[in-house]
Amino acid sequence: MSAEPKILQYLPIATAMRQAINLAKKGPIANPNPRVGAVILDGNGNVIGEGWHKGAGTPHAEVAALHDAAAKGNNVTGGTIVVTLEPCNHQGFTGPCAQAISNAGLKKVVYAVKDPGAASGGGAETLKADKIEVQHLPNKKAEKLIRVWRRAIELDRPYVTLKLATTLDGKVAAADGTSQWITGAASREHAHQFRAKVGAIAVTTGTALADDPTLTARAVNGKLLENQPLAVIVGNRDIPVNAKARTSPGGFLHLRTHDVAAVLAALNAKGIRHVLIEGGPALTSAFLAAGYVDEIHAYIAPKLLGDGKSAVAPFEVETLADAPEFHTVAVKKLGEDAFLLARKSVG
Repeated sequence: MSAEPKILQYLPIATAMRQAINLAKKGPIANPNPRVGAVILDGNGNVIGEGWHKGAGTPHAEVAALHDAAAKGNNVTGGTIVVTLEPCNHQGFTGPCAQAISNAGLKKVVYAVKDPGAASGGGAETLKADKIEVQHLPNKKAEKLIRVWRRAIELDRPYVTLKLATTLDGKVAAADGTSQWITGAASREHAHQFRAKVGAIAVTTGTALADDPTLTARAVNGKLLENQPLAVIVGNRDIPVNAKARTSPGGFLHLRTHDVAAVLAALNAKGIRHVLIEGGPALTSAFLAAGYVDEIHAYIAPKLLGDGKSAVAPFEVETLADAPEFHTVAVKKLGEDAFLLARKSVG
C-alpha cells in the first residue's frame, strides 16, 4: 500500500513528459537550437501552462510555458515544470531558463535529457542551489528528438550526413557521364524529405558547374518544402552569377577552400548543426578521410555499370583494417531501390 501514493504521483509527470515531447516536435527540426517542450503542473497534477521552443531568438520552452500560464491567469507558484531538456544556464539571445524558473516560484523541475553544452549546461545544479527540487527522468523519445543537435554540441561542429546514390557496383555516373537518374523516384522523394531536415547541403564546385543543382528540398510536385537548407558550394573555382544555387531560398554560401575542417568551422559559426554532403566524389572522400562523416544515407539502384565514375574518390586506406567502419541502423525498400542508413558508433 505504501507504494500507491508514489505511483499516483508519478502518473501526471509521465503524462506531462509525453505531452512535452509532442510539443517539442512542433519546433523547427533544422535550427541552431534544439527542439524542446515544457509543461507546467499545479499541485494537483493539472496542466496550467505549456510551451515549446520555436527557434533561435524566441523564448525557450520553459519561458514559453510560463508565458502561457500567465496568459491563462494561472498561478505557477509551488508548481512543477516538466521539460524535455535540462533548463539552460546561460545568457544567449534569451536569459537563462534556470533563473526564470527560480524567479517564477516553481518548486520542482523534471527533465529528460541533460544539456551537453559547456556554457548552457549545469542548470540542474543552479536550480538545486536555489532550493528547487530537481529530478532527472530519462526518456528515449526525448533523447531521439535532439540526437543530432546533442551530438553536434558534443563535437563542436555540425553533424555530418553523407548521401550516396549509386548502382550496385558503386557508380554515380556511366562512362559517358550520364547520371540522371541512377536511382528511382521513391529514392529521390525520400532524399528530398531528408533535405528539409538539415541546416545545409554541400557540394563541390565541380558538381555545381556540371549539374547546376538548385540544392533545395522539394515535394514530388516540385513545390518547395517548408524548411529550406543553406546551399553550400565548396571549392576555389568561380560559380556563374546565374547559378541556381545562388537563389536558394535557404541562402547561399561559397566556401573557397578544400579544407573540410574549415568548411565545418564556417558552418558551425553560422549555427548550422547538421550538414548533408551530396557530392562529388572528392568531397565525399575528403570527409571520410578526415573522419568527419557521422552517418551515411546510401540509395542503391539494382543496376550495374562496370565502368564510370565511382561514388568515392580514392583516399588513404591501405588495408581493410584502416577502412572507416559504420554500423547498419536501418534498411528499407524504396521502389526498386534499397536504402541503407549506417552510423558511426559513438563511444
